[in-house]
Amino acid sequence: MNSKLAILRSILYGMLQIIITPLYFFVILASFPLPPLTRYRITSGWAHLMLFLLRVICGIRYRVLGVERIPPVPGIVLSKHQSGWETLAFQQIFPPQVWVLKKELLRIPFFGWGLAMTSPIAIDRSSRKAALKQIVEQGKDRLKQGFWIVIFPEGTRIPPGKKGRYGVGGAWLATHTGAPVIPVAHNAGEFWVRNFVKLPGTVTVSIGPPIDPEGMELGDLNARVESWIEAEMARISGPAPLRS
Repeated sequence: MNSKLAILRSILYGMLQIIITPLYFFVILASFPLPPLTRYRITSGWAHLMLFLLRVICGIRYRVLGVERIPPVPGIVLSKHQSGWETLAFQQIFPPQVWVLKKELLRIPFFGWGLAMTSPIAIDRSSRKAALKQIVEQGKDRLKQGFWIVIFPEGTRIPPGKKGRYGVGGAWLATHTGAPVIPVAHNAGEFWVRNFVKLPGTVTVSIGPPIDPEGMELGDLNARVESWIEAEMARISGPAPLRS
């Protein structure tokens, strides 16, 4: 696709997002008295709408490999983090979920306020010990409510072709709750690039075999997740985005 056209489409998407988000926030706000799962489903309607706009305006679609591997019980998704796309798409791919995220995100007007309505586990990353304790305490509560938990173990967005250090928060939660771990790889960063431009094409999301943490050491579990994700990233990533 012509790069100028991609920029124009990206600008149109961004403008619609700016217009729609504050309006949708009032829908989310009205859902406050409802049970957490119901509130989540209403709130995630915004993500579904954004994915629709990405498809029709920017030409970003996706395919999922291994969807049959998603277990019937709430689990812990440990995923690569390359863009904002996966924070939208995972709400369509996986059952109702909460995210472990830095608490500063909740201060973003409208977006952060709506995010707060989804029962996230908002941690202070400057205090590692307190953060791990909070992840376990609140993680147990969210799993009991029927939520899945999504964690990006590298802690921040990592550009395509790069690798960050895998934190132990997700593995720590799994070994303390017994919930299955689902490793996920994807190449969304090839299409949703950091300079705001959205390139057309098909994102590949690959879901790995669930890992039972019972009897596993923290380091072994984390290393197994890292090994699978990085090997799968090498398999599904390309030198350039697929163009529609």
